[in-house]
Amino acid sequence: MDEKQRYDEGMQVRRAVLGDAHVDRSLNALTEFNSEFQEMTPRHAWGDIWTRPGLPRHTRSLITIAMLIGMNRNEELKLHLRAAANNGVSRSEIKEVIMQSAIYGGIPAATATYLLAESVWDERGVEPGA
Repeated sequence: MDEKQRYDEGMQVRRAVLGDAHVDRSLNALTEFNSEFQEMTPRHAWGDIWTRPGLPRHTRSLITIAMLIGMNRNEELKLHLRAAANNGVSRSEIKEVIMQSAIYGGIPAATATYLLAESVWDERGVEPGA
């Protein structure tokens, strides 16, 4: 696969996972400073990794959420908490990832993630317990 094809396939997956609105906002915010980074991310993160056949997107979402909890990257975590539903991830599965992350990544990180996840679900109008 050439670089253009990798980029195009990465953008398709990125749009499917994160949604058109987010991707369009990113593309509309291109500057001379960030344009190379914004071109690299879909090509490598989405085109090289998320297109691999070894794991389904559902599993990749759970792994990504767990790693972002451990790294305390709340803005990116919020994005992937929103996107997880696009990959069929349930609230109960996210709860289990947070519970496990509390042990391996720390109680404060898990506490912050519970609050963040609830704010994402409130923002999206998801009923408690849904």
